[in-house]
Amino acid sequence: MSSEVPVPRTAVPLGIADPVERARAELKATLAAIEEKANVPKRAGAALERRTAQFRRFAQRNPAGAVAVAVGAALAVGTAVWGAVRLYTR
Repeated sequence: MSSEVPVPRTAVPLGIADPVERARAELKATLAAIEEKANVPKRAGAALERRTAQFRRFAQRNPAGAVAVAVGAALAVGTAVWGAVRLYTR
């Protein structure tokens, strides 16, 4: 069993002696970091999953508060839609 920790995609492994291999590893890590940073749909999906899990934990601890938050959010969205339609029709 190996005790090595896997290297993240956006990191350069230690111990590369060959300058060409090191440059390739750095380029690969840089491109992976750019992809991680620029992939907005993936980041938004991950953020949504975190917030959903956070709200579910809150709902388990405080069901009445979760209902109040859900009703408040629905009221806010409904008011915004009503206001937008009212502005459009005038």
